[in-house]
Amino acid sequence: MSRPSESARRILEAALELPEAERANVAAELMASLPSNELDGDQAWLTELERRAEAFRRGEIEGTPWDQVERRIRAELRAK
Repeated sequence: MSRPSESARRILEAALELPEAERANVAAELMASLPSNELDGDQAWLTELERRAEAFRRGEIEGTPWDQVERRIRAELRAK
C-alpha cells in the first residue's frame, strides 16, 4: 500500500473527528466504492462491515470510543 497523499491524510484526519455513526457510514461507503479486486476478493469482509454499520445505525450494537481503541492497539503493539 502506498503512502497517502497530503489531501488523503487531511480527509482521514477530518473523518476521524466525526461521531462514531458518521465514521461507520463513511467507512462503509468507502469500502463499497472500491472495485472488488481492490478488496483482494474479500467480499465477506465488505458484507460483514456493512452488516455491522447497519446494526450500529439501528442501535443494536455500540461502538468503542477511538481513544480506548487506540490505547488498546498501542498496548498490544508495545507487548510484541
